[in-house]
Amino acid sequence: MLLRTGFTVLAAVIAAGQAAPRQVSLIVTNATVVTTDAGRRVLTSAAVAVDGRDIVAVDSAAAIARAYRSADTIDARGDVVMPGLVNTHTHAPMVLYRGLADDLALMDWLQKYIFPAEARTVTPAFVRAGTRLAALEMIRSGTTTYVDMYYFEEEIARATKAAGLRGVLGQTIIQFPVPDAKTPEEGLARTERFIREFAKDDLIIPAVAPHAMYTLDAATLKSARQLADREGVPVITHLAETEDEVRTAEEKYKATPVAYLDSLGFFGPRTIAAHGVHLTPADIQILEKRKVGVSHNPESNMKLASGTAPVPALRKAGVPVGLGTDGAASNNDLDMFEAMRQAALLHKLASKDPRTLPAGDVISMATIEGARAIGLDRQIGSLEPGKRADLIVVGMHAARQTPMYDPLSHLVYTTRGDDVRTTVVNGRVLMREKKVMTLDETAVLSEARTLADQVRKAVGK
Repeated sequence: MLLRTGFTVLAAVIAAGQAAPRQVSLIVTNATVVTTDAGRRVLTSAAVAVDGRDIVAVDSAAAIARAYRSADTIDARGDVVMPGLVNTHTHAPMVLYRGLADDLALMDWLQKYIFPAEARTVTPAFVRAGTRLAALEMIRSGTTTYVDMYYFEEEIARATKAAGLRGVLGQTIIQFPVPDAKTPEEGLARTERFIREFAKDDLIIPAVAPHAMYTLDAATLKSARQLADREGVPVITHLAETEDEVRTAEEKYKATPVAYLDSLGFFGPRTIAAHGVHLTPADIQILEKRKVGVSHNPESNMKLASGTAPVPALRKAGVPVGLGTDGAASNNDLDMFEAMRQAALLHKLASKDPRTLPAGDVISMATIEGARAIGLDRQIGSLEPGKRADLIVVGMHAARQTPMYDPLSHLVYTTRGDDVRTTVVNGRVLMREKKVMTLDETAVLSEARTLADQVRKAVGK
């Protein structure tokens, strides 16, 4: 009897030391995991455990298998798992203008083609269709969070949420009549309603989006900042994109665009400035002091011949710099892998130093640094316990991906958006093995083609 009791106690001790595996909602396993955490760890034969919307563990596949169980397991053997990409500047519905007007200077492109096309074609239905097409492209190419500024932004938010993507979405405010507002005052009022509709949403962060210093007067710029401060939301704007913008600021205000906006009290720690191509050292100091995040859009800047942003200088000064594609009307796609590759190559060429912006830095710009630039680095941008489960599985089995010696190099210099196999946002699988789960792809493409016919007729194409 004593012997049997001893065995019973021993069994209880062993059982206590081997607790039953925790049930979770999703495990992605057997992958090379690029964490982009503070140590930039890259784990081989690793796994990520997800419960609900959050990451609960990142460890070896064996350790995750011992500690966790899930009815939904994705075997990513031979592939790379990494944080979902953060596109820090887009105009999502403008995918419907893809290729409409190319090989033009920015002001000609805007004033002769884009602004007139928008005046004739942009409606809530147009915006919904364009956003669904953009969401399909982003899900397929690994973007899980994007920053947007456009018209009828509430329609963009609804379509984004339905597709399952995360968005920092700004209602555009501009000085002249546009499809959703005849005056800046009307634009501000629309923005306030938009902010309140999505104030506590888990996926949508509403923002105020004054277009640029050259398309708004001082009073409206100040009002936009005041609205953002009052509602506690980000501000999104274009900044120092072209030499024409710099010339306008110097002629009108005897200051750079950055210095002029700073004199208005426009900048704040939740400001996202797109482009930042033409910046002086003093401008960079202002941006760092005001804790402004910058979105670098290398493809759009090259295609429109806007110039090369001083990204190495911004990052050295401590300004967080994310990557963006800009709208597909000036890019002409939303592929963040292409943005990574072009950023790396552009700055090597501009500096005449092949060590500039190495692959690891560019991946950070597309993930954790981009998240920091838009104020979301505590929630997304790296694979760490407690963060939102925004992650992608990138296939590494194609001829173009073989052999793979360095996964970071591969992600920047070899990978394309269509190598993404699975996309997860907030713990929800939006695409599994290249099948998009949250959008009817056939219907989205059909709707886009119908609207493209309307655009052709409206602009005489």
